[in-house]
Amino acid sequence: MSSCDLPGLGLRVPATEVPSPASALAPGEDRGEAVLAGGCFWCTEAVFRQLAGVREVLPGYAGGSADTANYKAVCSGTTGHAEAIRITYEPAVVGFGELLRVFMAVAHDPTQKDRQGHDVGTQYRSAIFPLDEAQRRVATAYLAQLEAAGVYASPLATTLEPLEVFFVAEAYHHDYAAKNPGQPYIRAVSAPKVEKLAKVFPGKLR
Repeated sequence: MSSCDLPGLGLRVPATEVPSPASALAPGEDRGEAVLAGGCFWCTEAVFRQLAGVREVLPGYAGGSADTANYKAVCSGTTGHAEAIRITYEPAVVGFGELLRVFMAVAHDPTQKDRQGHDVGTQYRSAIFPLDEAQRRVATAYLAQLEAAGVYASPLATTLEPLEVFFVAEAYHHDYAAKNPGQPYIRAVSAPKVEKLAKVFPGKLR
């Protein structure tokens, strides 16, 4: 992997001014689980692990089939998978809407289609995988809200995709950034995203 651009370069407004979703899940609607794809899962996992209320973040592959759900195959960009994360969280502490806000403001650049900086391919696409109709409603409304508000300098490339199955990635990918802080890609790409999260949303950290 080579380094990619820091997230948020496409923002017209400071990340602190990226709004929360105007449409929220009603009490009892939030299932406490979300699946998001925004480039290399080492980076997105590292960001969401820092949030208060997040119990677990698992890297994996969304879309595609079981026989090619492995890192080597997915890196070819021909399998249809997206490098994604499955987040399990406590809705009373951090809700689905706030996860989307962090995703869109800090975790990646949602204006890049099928890439994040120098990481190029459909496996690095920006995607939200709603797990039920309530999540789909909130995500759809939020993308429209951000576009209408002119938050980004370029059109959003984020897609909403059905999730047939989520394949958990190989064990060595789990918590990769924390276990490999000296790895060049982690220093160049993952660490700055975590630092940005702490700067932009200090009150949301565990």
